Amino acid sequence: MKVLVTGGAGYIGSHVVKLLGKRGYEVVTVDNLSTGNRWAVLYGKLFVGDIGDKRFIRYILEREKPKAVIHFAASISVPESVEKPLLYYWNNTAKTTAFLDVLKEFGIDFFIFSSTAAVYGIPKEIPIKEDHPISPINPYGSSKAMGEKIVVDAAKRYGFKWIILRYFNVAGADPELRIGQAYPKPTHLITRCVRAALGKEPYLEIYGDDYPTRDGTCIRDYIHVSDLAEAHVLSLGYLKNGGESGIFNCGYGRGFSVKEVVDVTKKVTGVDFPVKIGPRRPGDPPELVADPSRIMELMGWKPRYQDLGFIVETAFRWEKKLTSLYNCEKKYKASEGDGL
Repeated sequence: MKVLVTGGAGYIGSHVVKLLGKRGYEVVTVDNLSTGNRWAVLYGKLFVGDIGDKRFIRYILEREKPKAVIHFAASISVPESVEKPLLYYWNNTAKTTAFLDVLKEFGIDFFIFSSTAAVYGIPKEIPIKEDHPISPINPYGSSKAMGEKIVVDAAKRYGFKWIILRYFNVAGADPELRIGQAYPKPTHLITRCVRAALGKEPYLEIYGDDYPTRDGTCIRDYIHVSDLAEAHVLSLGYLKNGGESGIFNCGYGRGFSVKEVVDVTKKVTGVDFPVKIGPRRPGDPPELVADPSRIMELMGWKPRYQDLGFIVETAFRWEKKLTSLYNCEKKYKASEGDGL
């Protein structure tokens, strides 16, 4: 089967492209490379362009004729969404609508949508089940909740089957260290922690320590990116084998506070990096922990990398490799400038 992956040069998308390729799928990636990287696409073809460009998308669909789509392409930073709400509704909602408007012409069979636990807002119960009320408290969550509704309504009219995966906090890197998170200004906690341990940042700032949690800092359910990639490939197989469309949480069912993550990172890296307490960030709920029992029961999803120390270790090893690669690139460019 041929699968079109939007945002497949990005952090999560590239891990899914890798796993699809290893499992024998034909993969076609579309990415505008605003946050993704060409080198991260390890299998299949890469088309550089924007999912909101209908002419561009139509050209790819006419040429490649995929039967399934996994849709990652989106803006994902909660703080940025508060600062730039219209950007998020444009990138995440309007462009998803434009993309589906073209897809409907080509009769795709399966659509998997990358969503987020941010759609739940401040949860009324922990762990969170999929039938929990949707009540996002930031534009990122709202833009994704709208995207979910668009997918469901389009599927009713145009006949494709769908899966919506609501991610909790994705972290870590490919255990083989071929790909990983490579944002210039990362907002993910574990990446910021390992960068502080490597001296790339002068200190780690914790955004608030007065939340109603066990140590005053936010609690999150951290899921390794490779386990999340497995959930996508299982979702595709589930639909192919006659599974019903539906919504599934992707998390481990247990949470760690920011301070606990910091302590684990210091232990794994052996570096007692400085930490400062700053003000709360707008749009951060106190606690988000998944109930993942549905995806485990219906798809047989069995996470392999649940240990927080392992998640941090892969992120740390990847960040060190990334530093080495960037240093080599700088030396190469410098030698070119010297005419060597």
